Amino acid sequence: MSPTARAWALAAALCAFVVAIDQAAKAAVKAHIVVGEVVDVAGPLKLTLSHNRGVAFGLAGGGGVGLIAIGLLALGVVGYLFARDPARPWMWLATGLVAGGALGNLADRVRADAVTDFVDLSPWPPFNLADVAIVSGVIVLVVLYLRDASASQRADG
Repeated sequence: MSPTARAWALAAALCAFVVAIDQAAKAAVKAHIVVGEVVDVAGPLKLTLSHNRGVAFGLAGGGGVGLIAIGLLALGVVGYLFARDPARPWMWLATGLVAGGALGNLADRVRADAVTDFVDLSPWPPFNLADVAIVSGVIVLVVLYLRDASASQRADG
């Protein structure tokens, strides 16, 4: 398998895994916790069911087609960056995480016009596993680009 084909396969597999785990966790929480209930897990970690109609942390509330369009646009940008150089080391990881998280949250928006959040780590507002994947993927993406910029600066001068 070529490095490009391998990268696409890894990104797709990770994306599917993130969507599956995210949707399974949300279904389990909805089956066992009612909205507003707080379940102590360990230390500061709690579970609480909430429905977020906005973007991250409830900003830009109201949901709707606009937020779905923004999610699809973000997916397109990540897909474009990946397609430019899929064999770039670790790019598959960033792409799979961001795409899987975005698709997990988009599935909620299409199905219920709101994202199911349940991880409660005060003082943060509740979030979900898709959010964790998106943030982790963006961090990997930033590190990759900063590393490349640093290497380019060293080579130039």
